[in-house]
Amino acid sequence: MVAQLENKSVNSTVSLSHTVKGLVQVFTSSHRSFFTSVMAQALRIAGQGTPVLIVQFLKGGIRQGHENPVVLGQNLNWIRCDLPRCIDTPQLDDTEAEALHLLWEHTRSVVNEGKYSLVVLDELSLAMNFGLIPETEVVEFLCERPQNVDIILTGAEMPQRILDLADEITEIRRPNRL
Repeated sequence: MVAQLENKSVNSTVSLSHTVKGLVQVFTSSHRSFFTSVMAQALRIAGQGTPVLIVQFLKGGIRQGHENPVVLGQNLNWIRCDLPRCIDTPQLDDTEAEALHLLWEHTRSVVNEGKYSLVVLDELSLAMNFGLIPETEVVEFLCERPQNVDIILTGAEMPQRILDLADEITEIRRPNRL
């Protein structure tokens, strides 16, 4: 997690300020909807005063586009694709493709503004695998983001180029029970 370290001692003539570099974390699973620990982490961090953005690229249905985020507390904004349904196929009509494109552009813009310290990109791997968001754009985004921003990516079948950039990779598996 990102930490801003400052020395604000009243008696000190030296001012120390150091920004710890943000991490790229990947949570992957062969099953959808197994990322509750990521959401819990985002809620906990926001509750501690850190600005957090959750972006669900393939979820829709509740009029929660980037212009109408759900705001949880003072520090967590939660946005989804502004669609009446969840995306589960690479075949989108023009309106759906435009909504997804606008969400991706908005996400890139607010991250580059430095508005959030933690950004969760939920099911971004599926959007890349469906060919809806170019992998090269995601790699560029991760490499060029502000240094202090933590990024968490979730989804099945995360592309190898993304895994190669990750500081931490967590694979969520179901145990084989007899």
